[in-house]
Amino acid sequence: MDVIAFGAVSFIILLSSIFVVASRDMVHSALSLAMAFIGIAALFILLEAEFLAVIQVLIYAGAVVVLMLFAVMLTKRKKEEYR
Repeated sequence: MDVIAFGAVSFIILLSSIFVVASRDMVHSALSLAMAFIGIAALFILLEAEFLAVIQVLIYAGAVVVLMLFAVMLTKRKKEEYR
């Protein structure tokens, strides 16, 4: 059962990591990066390292994604891109 859960979580992490690189929209990239970080925290939970999972979510999925969203808000778009 643990092997199946490990494989499923690893597959989700792999797909979201590929989407981070392949996405052209910065918001979608930030959301898939958060999904990858939460998936890594799920791997830590499967390894019975709950402290590392909590730290992973608080520091990376929280702070890094907030910084990415500030970068999205501070970048200027051309008027043609609003449509």
